[in-house]
Amino acid sequence: MGLFRRGPKRDGRDAPRDPEFSFFSTGEGARFRSLVREAFAEQGLEVTVYADVVTDSSGRQFGLGNLAAVCHNDERGPRAWSEVVHQHVGLVLRTMEAPSALDTLPTEQIRAQLYPRVVGADGLDPKSFGYARPVAPGLFEILALDLPESVMMLTDEALEPLGDLPYLRDQALYNLRGLPVEVHETIEDSDGMRFEVVLGDSFYTASRVLALDAVVRQVTGEELSADGALVAMPFRHQLAFHAIHDLGMVAALNAMAAFAAAGFEDTPGAISPYVYWWRSGTLTQLSDRTEDGEGLRIVVDEEFHTLLARLLAEEDPGTGGEEA
Repeated sequence: MGLFRRGPKRDGRDAPRDPEFSFFSTGEGARFRSLVREAFAEQGLEVTVYADVVTDSSGRQFGLGNLAAVCHNDERGPRAWSEVVHQHVGLVLRTMEAPSALDTLPTEQIRAQLYPRVVGADGLDPKSFGYARPVAPGLFEILALDLPESVMMLTDEALEPLGDLPYLRDQALYNLRGLPVEVHETIEDSDGMRFEVVLGDSFYTASRVLALDAVVRQVTGEELSADGALVAMPFRHQLAFHAIHDLGMVAALNAMAAFAAAGFEDTPGAISPYVYWWRSGTLTQLSDRTEDGEGLRIVVDEEFHTLLARLLAEEDPGTGGEEA
C-alpha cells in the first residue's frame, strides 16, 4: 500500500467533472454507475441508480461514495473498475443477506472481535450512536465488530446486551493494542524533517491513534514523553506520527499538514485532513483550511505556544531570560 495513490492515465482534469464525485470526469462517472447497475443485476437485484446512492424495490439504500473512491484510487486504473465494483456489490449483498453475527456468535467471541474506530461525524446518526465518544472536533470513537468479510459498526441497541460500555471499550482497546504493524515507512528530507507512517489493510490502522503509545513503542522502540506527539489520520488505512523531542517538530508539523490534506482527499474511509497534538490520549487540532478553503494554516493554542517556547529555550538557553 503506497503513501499516495493515484491511478494511471485517466481523463484529463480539463474534461467536464462529475457533479457528485469530482475526481471522476462525467464520462468516468457514467461508466462507474453503469458498472454498479450491472453488478447488482448480475446478483438478481434491479436497482435505481442516483448520483451517490442506489435503491432497490424494497427501499434499501447502498451508498456509492466509498466504492467510487476505491475505484478512483485503484492503481490499475479504469480497466479494474468492473472487477472492483462486482466484488464490492457481491460482498455487500452477502453481508446483508447473511444472519446477523450478533445473533449467531457467542458473546465472548463478539467481545474478542471488538475494536474502536475513529470516524467522522458525517453519516453518524446520533440517535443510533448516542454512546459515541468525541475525540476531536468532528471526530468520534465508536465500537465495531470485526468480521471475516465486513466491519459492523455497533449501535446503542447492538451494544446493550453485550455488557457495560466502559468494559466493552476497555476490551476493544486491548484488542486494538494487540494488532501488528503491517507496514511502516519513514518520511524525511535532507534538512532533517522526519515523521513515521503506519499503513495497513486493517480498517483500524488510523484508529490506532487511540493507542498511540503502543504504536510508537512498536515502531520506534521508545516511549513517548509527556510532550506527546504530532499525529494525522487521513483515512482509515493510514496513521502518521512524530514523537515530540525538540524543535524538529516544527518542520514535521508543516510537512504532516500537507501530507494529511493530500491523503484525505478522494480516499475511501476518509477521516481527517488535519494534524493533531496527542497528549495522553487527548487530541488538539493544529492545522486547518484557510478561510478561502484553498490552502492550509497552522493554528496553535496557548498550551502549544508554551511548549514551543520551552523547546526553543532548551535548544538555545539564551532565549529563556526575562525581557528588560
